[in-house]
Amino acid sequence: MAKGRINRPGSWRGEAASKRAWKSPPALKKLAEKKSFQRFASLGFLLLWANLFFPCSILEAQTQPQSAFTIARVKYRGGGDWYNDPSCIPNLLKFMRQNTTMHLDQDERQVALTDHELFAYPIIFMTGHGRMQFSPEEAQQLRRYLTGGGFLYADDDYGMDKFFREEMAKVFPDKKWVELPFSHPIYHSHFEFTGGVPKTHEHDGGPPKAFGLFHEGRLIVYYTWNTNISDGWADPEVHGDPPEVREQALRMGTNIVVYALMN
Repeated sequence: MAKGRINRPGSWRGEAASKRAWKSPPALKKLAEKKSFQRFASLGFLLLWANLFFPCSILEAQTQPQSAFTIARVKYRGGGDWYNDPSCIPNLLKFMRQNTTMHLDQDERQVALTDHELFAYPIIFMTGHGRMQFSPEEAQQLRRYLTGGGFLYADDDYGMDKFFREEMAKVFPDKKWVELPFSHPIYHSHFEFTGGVPKTHEHDGGPPKAFGLFHEGRLIVYYTWNTNISDGWADPEVHGDPPEVREQALRMGTNIVVYALMN
């Protein structure tokens, strides 16, 4: 894999909430002509793409072991609890295995921003309650990761907002946060959320908010505030959320992953 490029499992199109179709070879060829696809159109990428969505395919005849998709949690510095809710990503992956055709791992990975392995994961995740700090090297590496095709989902677990915004300003001093409208495709990529991001926890009251950073028209950072979606992914006994609240949180998490892999 070229340095600074993301090992993305590819693009796929959502149809109905429970129906997914893969592109025929002519459509795939046409898609390959697009710049966004050309960045990742290597043999390794194509094998991973097919293996991710079609684990029971002819790829099983290959001698190479299968690669299951997972999400990497960022181990940031500064004292904040980057490790909060360790059950949340495994539960989201389990929910997605039950509700999509994706070939998924059972657990998260953990990665520091200075690790070159960062570029092996198309989606990374950050959460916590407090302070975080990026060194100049970390900020530069995260910028390279995101502008090279990666995607960051960050979820404020009450107390992270101030520090996250300050550190992301080091990464992208030239970019401004944009509040996403309810019509944005991230709310319609697999499940329908006509009212935007759902509310999981009250925190200070008021409506939930979701913001994005864009690079060349592509959403590269999706940030949820005053809702705490990822708490809804945790084991039921951790926060005591009602089943319907957890279901909405898991559905929104699925939308985030599906959208990130499509774009």
